[in-house]
Amino acid sequence: MKRYAVYYAPEAGPFASAAAEWLGWDPALGEPVGQPGLGLDLASLTDDPRKYGFHGTIKPPFRLAPGIDRAALMQALSTLAAGLRPVEMPGLQLVALDGFLALVPQGDTGGLVALVAAVVERLDGLRAPLTEAEIARRRPERLTPRQRALLDQFGYPYVMEEFRFHLTLSRRLDAEENAALMPLARAHFAPHLPRPFRLSDLCLFGEALDGKFHLLHRYTLAA
Repeated sequence: MKRYAVYYAPEAGPFASAAAEWLGWDPALGEPVGQPGLGLDLASLTDDPRKYGFHGTIKPPFRLAPGIDRAALMQALSTLAAGLRPVEMPGLQLVALDGFLALVPQGDTGGLVALVAAVVERLDGLRAPLTEAEIARRRPERLTPRQRALLDQFGYPYVMEEFRFHLTLSRRLDAEENAALMPLARAHFAPHLPRPFRLSDLCLFGEALDGKFHLLHRYTLAA
């Protein structure tokens, strides 16, 4: 694996199946999935998030630090998850978020934000420093001073108080694409959205050499 990440991903079931079908990639099976025929070019509209698989970011993708291997990362995640509590919110809702479609939690997200911050901070010693090229790809000149400081500290600008949990369903859309895709996404996901929405484990994902992300292991939040 080129990089690793810690994500939320739904357990096997109708919600996970609907999401894999929508994006055209099942990270648990490591296989493409046929997308529904909706009268739109869904493959193009979902091309950006497809390679990551359906997920909510907890610890963004990172390379392992020198001297750290996958076994050490897995042990650290196992220990971390054992000391963290699950979080629960009323459900998920479909929104247009910064130009793309996403599912976001309903209700108070304070517990979720605290959980994510703990994972980001406590695993950061396993992350390799960013290269100059990686920093440049984040367009640091467009970041706020606080976001640039977070990029320097944690390798990603949208963590801690800048974090917003979301499950991406499309690439960036123009107004016409958004208007066409939103009702189709709502109809596709509405029967399967979890109520309540519960984050009860940490999912280790790995990026293979072809750029596709795979679900490698789940770690139950057991505190």
